[in-house]
Amino acid sequence: MEAGRIVFLEAEIRRHQNLYYNGEPEISDAEFDRLWDELQQGDPGNALFDSVGRDLADGWPKARHLIPMGSQDKAASPEEFLAWAAKIAHPLWLVQHKLDGASIELQYERGRFVRAVTRGDGEVGDDITPNARRMKGVLTMTRDSFSGGVRGEVLMRRSVHAARYADKANCRNAANGLMKRKDGEGSGDLEVVCYDAVGTLPMEGSSPSGEEGQSPFSDEAGKLRWLSQQGFAVVEARACDTALAVVEYRARVFDARPGMDYDIDGLVVKGFAIDPEDLARPRPEKQIAFKFSLEEAISTLIAVEWSESGANFTPIGIVQPVRLGGTTVQRANLCNTDMITTLNLRIGSRVIMTKRGEIIPKIEGLVANPPDAREIPIPTACSCGASLVDEGTRLYCPNEACPKKELHRLEKWLAVVDVRSFGVGIIGKLHASGRVREIADLYTLTIDELAAYERMGETSAAKILRNLRAPKELSLERFIAGFDLDGIGELIAGKAVASGYDSLEKLRAATVEEIDAVDGFAEITAKALLEGLAALADRMDRVLEAGVVTIAAPRAGGAFTGKSFCFTGELASMKRTEAEARVKALGGTCRAAVTKGLAYLVTNDPGSGSSKNRKALEYGVTIIDEAAFLDLVNGV
Repeated sequence: MEAGRIVFLEAEIRRHQNLYYNGEPEISDAEFDRLWDELQQGDPGNALFDSVGRDLADGWPKARHLIPMGSQDKAASPEEFLAWAAKIAHPLWLVQHKLDGASIELQYERGRFVRAVTRGDGEVGDDITPNARRMKGVLTMTRDSFSGGVRGEVLMRRSVHAARYADKANCRNAANGLMKRKDGEGSGDLEVVCYDAVGTLPMEGSSPSGEEGQSPFSDEAGKLRWLSQQGFAVVEARACDTALAVVEYRARVFDARPGMDYDIDGLVVKGFAIDPEDLARPRPEKQIAFKFSLEEAISTLIAVEWSESGANFTPIGIVQPVRLGGTTVQRANLCNTDMITTLNLRIGSRVIMTKRGEIIPKIEGLVANPPDAREIPIPTACSCGASLVDEGTRLYCPNEACPKKELHRLEKWLAVVDVRSFGVGIIGKLHASGRVREIADLYTLTIDELAAYERMGETSAAKILRNLRAPKELSLERFIAGFDLDGIGELIAGKAVASGYDSLEKLRAATVEEIDAVDGFAEITAKALLEGLAALADRMDRVLEAGVVTIAAPRAGGAFTGKSFCFTGELASMKRTEAEARVKALGGTCRAAVTKGLAYLVTNDPGSGSSKNRKALEYGVTIIDEAAFLDLVNGV
């Protein structure tokens, strides 16, 4: 990312943080998150991420916090949350509503309320004690001698906002403004809902060693119970056994949110163990804000259609119309039968949908199944008569002679080889008539035949056939991609070719284990490639025997033959794609990750502690900068 863009993003984020904490935000939370995410991707080490926003206002005395009040990392989708959860692996998850108000710390000495401090910069905030004394939920403990801090959120209920403060954009803005009014007016319309507490002195009756009675709670759930016992209003929370249970609970909360009398913008997810060291970090690692998104909605699944593309059958959910990401949607991707089973989806299910840049939204979670919900029927047979194979991640027809698969392969060939003017309507009619059933048949068409068949005239027919026959020599990877092997496109086929399997004969003779060892392949894709080549060997040979298309000879060995490169970070003199192209032109290969056997890691920050640099050092990979890379390229 360019330095100027980083400076701009940092300034914008700080400006919007200041506006947010002073009750005058200009943009939505989602828009702010997009700025934050862009900076984090472009400059992950930016000092801004080690700080929090400031809500300090002139005219109020300042006070230091007792509880660290840092920022939280966030997950905006189930995928992001599950990735974080797999890394943290709490044995049990405590899930709380993430209240959308203003953070505050209530400080107590021997049970007596003495001070209320806003979030400020995470260490020092405004002492707004006079206003806090008027708020609901701020109390003196009569049954305890606790000394320490209680953290909560200053909220305005929706009903109060509608009745008295409808001129304010939302409840959060109204609460932020009222809590800092010097005259205290309106503070009584606010309330504090609590979710954390930290003791600073031993409880009365504790042992001299402090080993007993040091705190009235032993874990995070115990904090909430103790706060409730003291009379505080406490955030709603529950325990979840698994990370998937958290995702399901989030969907139910999202569905119930419109009926709540207070605003929430997600969940806070943490473990049960109290970890003071983690909580003291500017951004704790063992808890996360699992946020809602503007591109999420709840609807009802009313039907499922099965989209057929070649051999594959893909489920598409038909839902009750709902507004999502600024548009009304009625269709949502269900991906595969595994997803239907895993989410326990049925006709009639209440589902959570997302639209994160996709054209068709995706059903991402189950909210609930009503009593009358019924099973989703899954196709078992293809129109060609063959029984479908359900692998969970893919439902498909195994018949290589299936007419639908044949037609799709013809369309794929024309697209990959980039044959212009040969429209899908023409190829569809030729296939339906039986004249063109496989790719080799295309190269037997004549001008007179095509002109008469489509009544298009000789000029148009000649143009179509001229375009068809124009590509004379194809790279091996392009030739293979044109035959529509499942999961094998030009890019993945090219990885096998670049690794030395640079002829059709070498590929046909290779084993699954050998292709599996190629960077970018796994056992499933290796099998798909080799099984596809074997099944279509006769058809491929017939195309070559037609004498129109040939496969380009293997590239002569270059200076980088046998060497692999991985690029990380931004290059100054060229784009990464250009650098990778120069490596390939010299016979080398490029990898997306640092692995054993990598020849060079190219980075303009060789001394950084990034994960790629650490792995390169661990595997003994040579680390070079851009200048050294250019010396290598220009020196051959």
